[in-house]
Amino acid sequence: MSPRDEIPLLKGLDGEGSVQVHQDASMKIEGAKVFSVYGKGGIGKSTTSSNLSAAFSVMGKRVLQIGCDPKHDSTFTLTGRLQPTVIDILKEVDFHAEELRPEDYVATGWNGVKCVEAGGPPAGTGCGGYVVGQTVKLLKQHHLLEDTDVVIFDVLGDVVCGGFAAPLQHADRAVIVTANDFDSIYAMNRIIAAVQAKSGNYKVQLAGCVANRSRETDEVDRYCARVGFNRLAHMPDIDAIRRSRLKKKTLFEMDDEQDIVTARAEYLRLAETLWRSVGGPGSTPDPLPDRDIFELLGFD
Repeated sequence: MSPRDEIPLLKGLDGEGSVQVHQDASMKIEGAKVFSVYGKGGIGKSTTSSNLSAAFSVMGKRVLQIGCDPKHDSTFTLTGRLQPTVIDILKEVDFHAEELRPEDYVATGWNGVKCVEAGGPPAGTGCGGYVVGQTVKLLKQHHLLEDTDVVIFDVLGDVVCGGFAAPLQHADRAVIVTANDFDSIYAMNRIIAAVQAKSGNYKVQLAGCVANRSRETDEVDRYCARVGFNRLAHMPDIDAIRRSRLKKKTLFEMDDEQDIVTARAEYLRLAETLWRSVGGPGSTPDPLPDRDIFELLGFD
């Protein structure tokens, strides 16, 4: 058996053995450009998503960020607080969605960014895809997507099961957050395969990756050169980003220290790159078998 046989053939399929329900055509997000942010757990997806939302808002775009994690901490740097999840609020009305108003589950964050925490099912039960579907359904029913230019899904960890891949049914582009280390790049490789599986049935394409919390990018760049992927941005491992989380603020609300000003400029450049990418060709890397990643990045 060749190393290439170690990865299941996913291209053009919805995943071998997938039980995910396909998207209802009426739930399609129209008008807005939609981005889904993925990456290894703890890599900084929420930090990246929130600062990216802030950057889009500075560009004059009307932005909606949807957190897809039971921790419901995706948007707290935009709003300054943890907000209740869509699932928690639906439970309060015994899942009678018609009783809800937009202000029950949508908060307005910094510079007008609209913030929603979809949440997730209790550990070991349910499916994240249901949560995402119910959230989009509510947003459509309340016409909140009609006045939106950019939607950002901030998706739980490096889970690539059908449920948490659900945002890919809505997305124009998928962005992967990584670091300059083996584990992050290994997770990115698997996410690339999952996104490409969805791209056979949905409009989603890969945009590229963001190197986060990394002084250097040599390992990320070596992987990208090998598989034909794009590194879109580099967010250095600076203390200002850690402090912004502690202060419950995005970098765009922090004092104008040199590191912060530089990081803001990189987020603005990333936002502009992503905005221009929709409508053009996406990235089409060829993910590696596990053994080949060990040979590429491993140490003797």
